[in-house]
Amino acid sequence: MLNRRDIVFAGGLLAGAALLAAPAAFARPRKAFHEAPKAPAAKKDAAKPPGAEDDEGGADFASAGGPPAQTPLGPVDTVAQWAFITDYTTGAVLMDKQADVEMPPSSMTKLMTAYIVYSKLKSGALHLDQMLPVSEKAWRTQGSKMFVELGGTIKVEDLIRGMIIQSGNDACVVLAEGIAGSEEQFVDMMNEEARKLGLAHSVFRNPTGWPDPAHHMSARDIATLAKAIIHDFPEYYHYDSEKQYTYHGIVQYNRNPLVQRGMADGLKTGHTDAGGYGLVASAERNGRRVIMVLNGMPSKSARVQESLRLMEWSFANFENVTLLSATDIADRAPVYLGAMPSVALVAGRDVVITVPRSWKAHTKVTIDFDGPVPAPVRSGDLVGKLVVSGQGASPLEVPLLAGEDVPRMGVFGRAAAVLAHYATGA
Repeated sequence: MLNRRDIVFAGGLLAGAALLAAPAAFARPRKAFHEAPKAPAAKKDAAKPPGAEDDEGGADFASAGGPPAQTPLGPVDTVAQWAFITDYTTGAVLMDKQADVEMPPSSMTKLMTAYIVYSKLKSGALHLDQMLPVSEKAWRTQGSKMFVELGGTIKVEDLIRGMIIQSGNDACVVLAEGIAGSEEQFVDMMNEEARKLGLAHSVFRNPTGWPDPAHHMSARDIATLAKAIIHDFPEYYHYDSEKQYTYHGIVQYNRNPLVQRGMADGLKTGHTDAGGYGLVASAERNGRRVIMVLNGMPSKSARVQESLRLMEWSFANFENVTLLSATDIADRAPVYLGAMPSVALVAGRDVVITVPRSWKAHTKVTIDFDGPVPAPVRSGDLVGKLVVSGQGASPLEVPLLAGEDVPRMGVFGRAAAVLAHYATGA
């Protein structure tokens, strides 16, 4: 017999959750979509090939605009052609605009280069103080540069900073050649790692993001990769939050506008003529982390304004709520012919959901189980499920387990229970 019970948001289960009205300060009027600021086109350097990754040059990207992004709060306009915002802990999608469409990732490609570098460091195959040689190919690499010296050697840690902070294409090639022997073999490693991470819409042709028609990622893939870096390599993630570094007496500044303003602790910007201006950023506030990917914006100034606006929107309009801790008893299910009349139902883990700040009025949580549950019941047995639904909440089903052992009644107890059942029909 199916038992279904609605959870009442009071008296303990969700005690302490902040129930605030959703602020409208960061809502954008539809008209504003057509009024995104656009910086004047910068003059191209004649020595720079068209499409090179360089935040100080290249033609402005003509954003296609298109329909608004989809969010749990309804459509939201953004000047980004591709957008994806997610909660790090719960995986809830806060914004989706063509998130699974293949796009030119530009220098956001370097996240995969960094992921492989960090994995080699963690395994001991590479060391931060290890010196890597600079080939002529690396020295001649076009686009944004760390300015490596032909025939010299550079410490791996300096190359990481050159790759992350300055977005040096030359630094990426030195690392690729030092790890794999050649840039081509390193690209094979990138594509294999993408397969392992489940990046379904990513194909790499170089470690830098240099324009290539066959080189692409999706916004969701970039967010997945960013999450993997943060989760798998916390000991190296601090490089992303460094605002500047000095190499050969030249001070080079982090190009991420949110990092420069102290509003994010990573990860990377990107720009090519084909992909427009892009950014992947992550920020943590009050124990909650958000990952944001925006790409295809028309200018550097639009990237600054849109990334600031949407990061604030993500924190202002959503919160994480703990429905159950690992040891909380969600409910009790009746047990048939058990030594105890009921068994505790537990999730066995913390159940955290990301919801709009007005979630209490729109979110429904129910507990379903087939009961009574026949004895014996063993701790950890699957008994039912907790279901979250409603406007603004990502659909979620959490298995509910028996929180204790309930043995069968003794033979005389079972006989008495069976007789009582037939006598009373209960």
